[in-house]
Amino acid sequence: MVREFSAGGVVLRKMRGQWFVAVIEPRMERSRKKAVPARGLGKSAKASIIALPKGTIDGDEKPEQTALREVTEETGVEACPVAKLKDIKYYYVRNWGDHARVFKIVSFYLFLYRSGRLGAISPEMRIEVLKAFWLPIASASKALSYAGEREVVASAMAYLENHPELGANASNAAR
Repeated sequence: MVREFSAGGVVLRKMRGQWFVAVIEPRMERSRKKAVPARGLGKSAKASIIALPKGTIDGDEKPEQTALREVTEETGVEACPVAKLKDIKYYYVRNWGDHARVFKIVSFYLFLYRSGRLGAISPEMRIEVLKAFWLPIASASKALSYAGEREVVASAMAYLENHPELGANASNAAR
């Protein structure tokens, strides 16, 4: 069985007294039958996927480095690492090439927003990412398309509850 290793980030930003998470809408075709309707994203009935930024670990890169690189590439923001949240593991079957069954592990890290404008990504990344936007963290459990990523955001929320000092740090970082 093929194995793949990726890493991603939960980037949090506190605005107007509320926590938001940076999410992306990947540029990909998805069958309407399996699609999750876009909630809170306008009145379009278009199928969309809402996900956390993540990508394949390159060469000798450490997972946290990959997560930070992917956050910057896919969202356009700079962020500061806080902690590792969790690994999610799943199987999928490639819908291209060899149609192999793949066992995948994605390591997710918690980051605090530092600077940059969400969605200010390079033209090369526009091939992968349709758009990036801030989503209220309380809405993420319904809006994110993948169960594993909803669990990761729940872990981030638990981390916030156990580390209230992050709220003061986040407010200072965003100024």
